[in-house]
Amino acid sequence: MRKHLVLALLVVTATTYAQKMKVSQGDIKNLKDISAYSLKFDYSNLEIPKYDSEEDFLADKMAKREEKEAGKGEEFKKSWFADREERYEPKFIESFNKRFDDGEVSVSMDDADYTMKIHSTKIYAGYNVGIVRKNAEISAIITVYETANPTNILLEGSYSDVQGYGAMGNDYNSGYRISECYAKLAKNIAGFIIKKAMK
Repeated sequence: MRKHLVLALLVVTATTYAQKMKVSQGDIKNLKDISAYSLKFDYSNLEIPKYDSEEDFLADKMAKREEKEAGKGEEFKKSWFADREERYEPKFIESFNKRFDDGEVSVSMDDADYTMKIHSTKIYAGYNVGIVRKNAEISAIITVYETANPTNILLEGSYSDVQGYGAMGNDYNSGYRISECYAKLAKNIAGFIIKKAMK
């Protein structure tokens, strides 16, 4: 019983911990009067732990699935890319916007005077095989700039190894696990804006 309680506390601690942005350029205070951001997602030069490249990762995962059932490899590849638009990005938007009860600040895929670019630099899918599971993780560089003048960077910073956790451990789908990382990333960014830019 005690072991289960300790494990539950560790999970809560890990998921409620708000990671800080490592700022490399600009200042969070520059975002003080911005109420809307146009989102841009970038997955170029993506690192996949234990693989030399994203292409190597896909080739390995597709081959293993093809061995079990013809067509499953291509199915995995399609879902790997489709999850970005269908899972990760909507999850980020939902998580960010719900932090602002009155809509004081919002993000969307619509045009806005300022752009928030989310460059995913690492994605680790984690795993869940029932008795053993590991959280997914992402790392990303966040850049906020004037849409009409992208060289005018107001803020740039990074988050490393942001972990997603959801469904009380019943997260057997890798796309779902990764989407929870984007929800946590959005929560961290929104919290940073609330705490440092709006006060």
